[in-house]
Amino acid sequence: MAGVDEAIARLVELYDAATARARDILASGDYEAYREVTYPRLEVEVTRWRPIDRRVPFGYVDEAGRYGAEFTKPRLLRGYLREQLTRLVGNYPCEIFVGPSHTRIPPEYIRGLENVDEARRAGDLGDAVPRPSLDEVDDGIVDGRWEAFHGPVKPLFHFGPQRCDIACARIEHYTGIPVDTLQKYILFTNYPMHTSEFVDFGLRQLGREGSRYTELVLPSGQRATGGEERVDKTSTNQMPRYDLCTPGGDGISIINIGVGPSNAKTITDCLAVLRPEAWIMIGHCAGLDGRMRMGDLILGNAYQREDHVMDGRIRRDVPIPAVPEIQRALESSVDAVYGQDHSLMRTGTVLSTDDRNWEWHTARELWEWLRDSTAVAVDMESCTLAANGYRYRVPYGTLLSVSDLPLHAVPKLPAQAQAFYSSSKEAHVMCAVRAMEYLAQDPERLRTRKLRRTIGEVPFR
Repeated sequence: MAGVDEAIARLVELYDAATARARDILASGDYEAYREVTYPRLEVEVTRWRPIDRRVPFGYVDEAGRYGAEFTKPRLLRGYLREQLTRLVGNYPCEIFVGPSHTRIPPEYIRGLENVDEARRAGDLGDAVPRPSLDEVDDGIVDGRWEAFHGPVKPLFHFGPQRCDIACARIEHYTGIPVDTLQKYILFTNYPMHTSEFVDFGLRQLGREGSRYTELVLPSGQRATGGEERVDKTSTNQMPRYDLCTPGGDGISIINIGVGPSNAKTITDCLAVLRPEAWIMIGHCAGLDGRMRMGDLILGNAYQREDHVMDGRIRRDVPIPAVPEIQRALESSVDAVYGQDHSLMRTGTVLSTDDRNWEWHTARELWEWLRDSTAVAVDMESCTLAANGYRYRVPYGTLLSVSDLPLHAVPKLPAQAQAFYSSSKEAHVMCAVRAMEYLAQDPERLRTRKLRRTIGEVPFR
């Protein structure tokens, strides 16, 4: 039995020892010993259930019993684990147990390992070195499968260790840099101009006395700490990421996810394992109201899902609510940046489609499609990001800028688009940045019960 800090230290110790042993084994060729290279396991025995403050958003259980999870990279999750365990043991009498699990760590998930292929060619001993099997990767806990919640040990955390490892590997693959510097507040965009504005903001902050930010990590791996004559903003990665870091990890990361709902689902499926505090989309959209003008802001407060990519995970009849804490932060930031000019911004339903050329349908087809809708804007990613935020219990929001009015003879064309982009990009990015900074001042604002399920829920956030 261990205390909270002792348990977390033991998780880190076990994982670090296992990965160090893996390096020694592959260097020495003693592959049979790799059977001992396993993920650490954390179990919490809630010895007695009792009523607690009904307002708490997590750290509660429906019944006494044993709850457990296996973890990878516990050093990355140390702050999260401390907060979650502290809340749980504060709410109930608990006993905490930490030890090695029976699940071996595939060497592909351990940075810097060599001779993996040689180990796999080692005849009868090759089976001691596990492959990164997708049989161990699923979202059964997050999606509330019956089997995941009705065994002798109930789930404590949302993901298994290989699900986390493959997600971290894919984040690095798509964004260009490891997950170690990813921050807890995440912005999504489709445009390099937004990431460029973000870099400029970050560099100004690093040069300011008393700034809470300590470095800016770019997709190239360059780490700017202030005073650099130049930084490389460009990237050839599919989803370039820029991390504006604080010592506690509560800074801001921005990711250019590209275009389309599939990209939005791919990256959020991966980011969710690191339990970010919030993510917000700052894209562009087509305005549907003829009274709109280019550059107007749309704060999404409802989501009409025509993107289809999430239909197999969340039924279409399940409403995806707006998160009021995010809405208020974005409204305040727009006030701060634009001087309370509310004629510039409206709230409304965002419709996301997987058809980029949706407006090329006939007038009658568009009439039939939209006649029952109150949508004020059409884009391709916002509903996916919101639906996956809802699914993974990560607070989400959308602040879009109107870039065309296709139903009112103002389609998106190169010349007009470029003029609009140049005049709106800085203010748009700064609205989202200010909102995230406001939320980071007091993360309790985001401690919401609104994303918790009636059934199929785990004790951790």
